[in-house]
Amino acid sequence: MKRLTTILSVLLIAVFGLTASALAGSAKPMDIVDTAVADGRFKTLAAALGAADLVGTLKGTGPFTVFAPTDEAFAKLPAGTLDNLLLPENKQKLTDILLYHVVSGKVMAAEVVKLTKVKTVLGKDVTITVRDGKVFLNETVQVIITDIVTSNGVIHVVDGVLLPPQ
Repeated sequence: MKRLTTILSVLLIAVFGLTASALAGSAKPMDIVDTAVADGRFKTLAAALGAADLVGTLKGTGPFTVFAPTDEAFAKLPAGTLDNLLLPENKQKLTDILLYHVVSGKVMAAEVVKLTKVKTVLGKDVTITVRDGKVFLNETVQVIITDIVTSNGVIHVVDGVLLPPQ
């Protein structure tokens, strides 16, 4: 699994021509994808976006709000789940999972905490609960970092992968 993630990360960087030095020298604000890749905690998410052909969408004008699972969040999935999702025959399922992490529009943390649910671009709701000052999505996935502003939206970092209801 770790080897697959590393290989996919290298391919993603090669395909999109993104290097740390190129990103560091860029004065132009980065979009959601470039920001996630440059951050370094979202290699698995970036690879999954590539496998699902969603990179172009999230590099688009937006705005989008992305609840972005870290590499550690993906690692919490049962063994073999991610490898299975990355197979070409499971592209639609992977796409659905990824779209379940994206909301149309720029929803900052101050707005998120006032909501009880939000409709994702998949068309399914994610519930929002605030407990002890912490924000949870679908009761179990915690928002751990908020308001990473990009040129085409905002990223909120989450500690788990949201799975859409069947």
